[in-house]
Amino acid sequence: MMLPLSLHGPLLGLLLTALPAFGHNAGRASAEIGTLAHPFDLSTVSLTNSRWMDNQGRTVNYLKWINVDRLLYNFRANHRLSTNGATPNGGWDAPNFPFRTHAQGHYLTAWAFCYASLRDTACRDRATYFVAELAKCQANNGAAGFGAGYLSGFPESEFAALEARTLNNGNVPYYAIHKTMAGLLDVWRHVGDTTARDVLLSLAGWVDSRTSRLSYSQMQAMLGTEFGGMNDVLADIHRQTGDKRWLTVAQRFDHASLFDPLAANRDQLNGMHANTQVPKWIGAALEYKATGTTRYRDIARNAWNMTVGAHSYAIGGNSQAEHFRPPNAIAQYLTKDTAEACNTYNMLRLTRELWTLDPSSTAYFDFYERALINHLLGQQNPADSHGHITYFTPLNPGGRRGVGPAWGGGTWSTDYDSFWCCQGTALETNTKLMDSIYFYDDSSLFVNLFTPSVLKWADRNITITQTTAFPMGDTTTLKVGGGGSSRPWDMFIRIPSWTTSGAEISINGAKAQDVRATPGSYATIKGRAWKAGDTVTVRLPMTLRTVPANDNPNVAAVAYGPVILSGDYGSASLSAMPALELSSVRRAGDGLAFTGTADGKSVKLGPFYDAHGVNYNVYWATKGKLPSA
Repeated sequence: MMLPLSLHGPLLGLLLTALPAFGHNAGRASAEIGTLAHPFDLSTVSLTNSRWMDNQGRTVNYLKWINVDRLLYNFRANHRLSTNGATPNGGWDAPNFPFRTHAQGHYLTAWAFCYASLRDTACRDRATYFVAELAKCQANNGAAGFGAGYLSGFPESEFAALEARTLNNGNVPYYAIHKTMAGLLDVWRHVGDTTARDVLLSLAGWVDSRTSRLSYSQMQAMLGTEFGGMNDVLADIHRQTGDKRWLTVAQRFDHASLFDPLAANRDQLNGMHANTQVPKWIGAALEYKATGTTRYRDIARNAWNMTVGAHSYAIGGNSQAEHFRPPNAIAQYLTKDTAEACNTYNMLRLTRELWTLDPSSTAYFDFYERALINHLLGQQNPADSHGHITYFTPLNPGGRRGVGPAWGGGTWSTDYDSFWCCQGTALETNTKLMDSIYFYDDSSLFVNLFTPSVLKWADRNITITQTTAFPMGDTTTLKVGGGGSSRPWDMFIRIPSWTTSGAEISINGAKAQDVRATPGSYATIKGRAWKAGDTVTVRLPMTLRTVPANDNPNVAAVAYGPVILSGDYGSASLSAMPALELSSVRRAGDGLAFTGTADGKSVKLGPFYDAHGVNYNVYWATKGKLPSA
């Protein structure tokens, strides 16, 4: 579909005319307190041939295929504009669905990521066209009877009902607004579209006007309804603009009944709707970086520690039926509706924000790797050219991907009849798979993930090419290219906690005797004057290990290195958890194929991320011990 160029209307008021034009790939306007390492811009890192790149390709296919006017239908209808003959969507974007248009912000973000990383102009044009049409909707607010700046697929009266605590139709209006704002911010940040900036700041101004007239108690009562990451996106707008107005608005969304126990390091998550909470923690991390208030940092860190340590399954996902359960209750909750994918997406966002405050800790990216490989990589259906996904990842005996919630028909997501929250976050996940491989500070490069990729580090006038079959193999190489820089710099390489004392670093084919590769630390190559052609080889030996359930040491998943293995049961059903003889587990060849004996019968085991189209088993009743080699 040919799309018109973005419309760049007049700036919305004196505030906007005073703003600097940051454009895409711009530096952050507001310095971050406590940040010790920084991500590279998406435009500087590209994936090369791998399963990661395949996932990206399937998602990009869908992003370039979907009819944009169908995505605009509810915005246009709500703002009293012609829908241009478009067919309305189904599922969570149907015209009668309470929080319709929550998904479109994810599409905006994914198109922006697609353009940033691939320079794909079709994605750019879809983003700018969509934003231009949103500007028209916003400009028609007078005729539609809405306040200046309002923008949504449902009427503004939903917010009056929310404030009065009379909203009872299942809508979560700020949740939807948050997604739109985040998408607009990403189009401004990564595409450089000033219309996205104008629409975003006008919508943020509406949020300010709406919330500033509420008392503290009224605001806190309203926060009892899911509101996404409103504190996150508003703090991020402050990070982008440097305007403290947006930080003030962000802090109105600090949810005291959640934040107070977390600040005191009390785990009161049991029974809470999980993905309602995680975005708030991301906001707390950004609010710390904006203010230096250690309470915010403590809230975010404590929440991360609780969730990873006491509420996460072996695959890195959390929640059952979308809710947190009691601390350490894992074996008790192995059901069809475990591990909502949105939670993991948001936990990974929280992880990278926290790691930048403490880049000496490998625990953050040990978790990031675990959740990305074992949960989100396999969330996508590799047999679907549009990269559709499963909402939950079942962990019941004999589970199967593609078994979704009742509203999803128990299948994978679809082109036009799903629009679940997890479908939206998956669009983002699979267009930013390169965003956390490398980080930097003034004198160092950090390598946190082992993913085939190329980094163009302009400040050092070099490229880093990472070549690896990981996690199918245990070795990765990092080759320096380009003209280089006369300034020496350090390379920090994460040595995961799951590897062994046999981990090693070699430089240009020779083992680096002075570089320690201790599991659970960063191997550091200090002060080297790097030259084109220099090659670092990282070997991370993998062994079999169990990941016991916190509440039952006799129930465990089996892993090889970072990879959770699952049993392939084909079309057979399981009525109970199989008992696996750990001593029977053997590697079948050089890859990640294994065999074992469960309930007295032979079973094939392989990477859980590849368990598609079959009934599988992840947690076992374990007997004996794994072989030592």
